[in-house]
Amino acid sequence: MQFLCGFVWIDATHYLPLARTADACGWDGIVLSDHLVHVEKIATPYPYHESGERPWQASDPYPDVWVSIGAMGAVTQHVRFYQGVHIVPLRDPFSLARAISTAAVFSNDRVSLGFGLGWMREEFELIGADFDDRAKRSEEMLEVMRKLWTGEMVEHHGRYFDFPRVQMSPGVRKPIPIFVGGRTPAALRRVARIGDGWIPDILSLDEIRAGIGAVREERRRLGKPDATLQVIGAPKDGFDVDHYRRMEDAGVTHLWMIPWLVYGADPRSLEQKQDALRRFADEVIAKLR
Repeated sequence: MQFLCGFVWIDATHYLPLARTADACGWDGIVLSDHLVHVEKIATPYPYHESGERPWQASDPYPDVWVSIGAMGAVTQHVRFYQGVHIVPLRDPFSLARAISTAAVFSNDRVSLGFGLGWMREEFELIGADFDDRAKRSEEMLEVMRKLWTGEMVEHHGRYFDFPRVQMSPGVRKPIPIFVGGRTPAALRRVARIGDGWIPDILSLDEIRAGIGAVREERRRLGKPDATLQVIGAPKDGFDVDHYRRMEDAGVTHLWMIPWLVYGADPRSLEQKQDALRRFADEVIAKLR
């Protein structure tokens, strides 16, 4: 099992020292979250909470994912970078492909793409992007980006994107792993169809097992091997070594945690967050290696 720390709603100036600490004490990766802005008034309910209310405040930081990865990649050697998730259809495929390939080159291929569709209609309306067709458009975006990442002369003629032969440099030296978000039946089919892995929101162990089973069943139908499926899981109903082992037995390959919340540390304190990273490494990671 790999161990990933979530950087969310924390002071952006803490990112680099936290990344260095995680890199030094045995964490395998860092997960970042993505939103463009905080829309003050929305009608769209937040789908991952019963109340429909967003769990963050207007002042909570959401620094740019790829700028953050570039900066953290420059001060670390080992940790990989993930997103939980990046809202793909809020971007165009050329700008996003270029940002990802550049980050991959500068980080020595330590980046993945957390493929998310977004849930907030108002955020799409801000930039004039279509919300209702975002799923199909995003899948074609991924097709376009995979072509561009080859670094070769490519062309594309699809429903949403149509262009003659172009070349984007730098290309990538290794394929970019794609972790698809969501938990609906359509999302699980998308994981099986286009993803290397699944990154749902916080789930119970039973929910994780059911989701993995559905993805594996669809992958078998598509002729894809079960063994290659990667799953980034954040626990909801257990926070001890035994529970993490049960998650691994269920098929979770990457454990996604925010250790300062587990230990009740002050999320405003850099020192307490660093101590939580080290404590989790000593108490959990060392036992599960």
